[in-house]
Amino acid sequence: MANDTRTRMIEATALLLRQRGYHGTSLNDILSASGAPRGSLYFHFPGGKDQLVIEVTRDSVDKVTQRLGEELAAEKDPAVAVHHIYQSVARMLEDTQFTLGCPIAPVVLDSPTDVPELAELCRSAFEQWIGLLQAAFVRAGVPERRARALALLVESSLEGLMVIARATRDRAPVLAVADEVAALIEGALPAKEVAVTAG
Repeated sequence: MANDTRTRMIEATALLLRQRGYHGTSLNDILSASGAPRGSLYFHFPGGKDQLVIEVTRDSVDKVTQRLGEELAAEKDPAVAVHHIYQSVARMLEDTQFTLGCPIAPVVLDSPTDVPELAELCRSAFEQWIGLLQAAFVRAGVPERRARALALLVESSLEGLMVIARATRDRAPVLAVADEVAALIEGALPAKEVAVTAG
């Protein structure tokens, strides 16, 4: 039962953070959404709301990092892999009826500078995600500097597109940009050598 309460609190907090951010998510909101008894927060999270939010954010970052790494590893062509990532984001938005986006963007926009560990966690998350993209482009033969710029473009466009899709309740912008970004990445890859056989 205790583990169930803890799990419910973590799941409720993850949803609330993605919808409302750090400051928009109160302890009362967490307790109400999770159905947890009032005294249970400090029993499971002695550090209070900050400890809970940090744990939830770390878990969300780990899940996104794992999925991103798997998507990039599954395809030899990074343009195809990135196109799949945009499609996955579009599906997520539609499946959640455009109520959820990036798990850390609302926290970043809330600027919780009074919780340094949380701010550092968000900063390092973006570095991880950009780094995974950059590494995939470099493996495919894109020069390091161009690979970094392309990785930043992919990550920043996804973040912006999630906001636009939530505002318009339409996944079409995500899919439209997916085609353009994939074409741009394909154009940055070294030309494929065509084997010539003697007649």
